[in-house]
Amino acid sequence: MRSMTKVEYERWRSEIDRRFADSQVAAGTWQPERALELARQGNDTLLPEGLATDGSLLLIAERPDGTPVGRLWIGLTHPRGTVDCAFLYDIEVRAEHRGRGYGRALLAAAEAAVRERGISALELNVFGDNQTAIALYAGSGYAVVTQQMRKDLTAG
Repeated sequence: MRSMTKVEYERWRSEIDRRFADSQVAAGTWQPERALELARQGNDTLLPEGLATDGSLLLIAERPDGTPVGRLWIGLTHPRGTVDCAFLYDIEVRAEHRGRGYGRALLAAAEAAVRERGISALELNVFGDNQTAIALYAGSGYAVVTQQMRKDLTAG
C-alpha cells in the first residue's frame, strides 16, 4: 500500500464521482440530470483539501512488481460522528485483477491502517444488490448494523 499521487488522485476523483452518481441513480435516490453534480459536491465536502485532506487515507495497492491492483479511501472520522470508528468510503480492485483475493487483501490492509491509528472499528456502506461485496464483507467479519428498505409503489 502507498499513498496516491496527485495524478492518480485526479483520475480517481473523476471516476469515483461518476461511479457514486451512477449508483445513486440506480438506487433511485437521485435524478440522472443532477447526479454527477451532487456526487461532486458530496465528495468535495468530504475531501475539501483534496489529496491533502486531514483525516483521509487515499491509498493505492500494488503487487510486488509495482502493478497497481486497487485503491482505498478511508475516513479516519466517521461521517455520522460514531466514536472510535473509521469509515471505508471506497474500496476497488481493478477489473482485470478481480477474483484473485485482492479484495480481501485490500480490506485487510484498510483494517490494519485504521488499527495502526488507534481506531477500533471500521464501517462501510454497501448497496443491497452488490452480492459480491456483501459476501466479501460478511466473510471478513462485518455485520449489518443498519438497513434501509424500499418498495417501488409504481410497479404493479
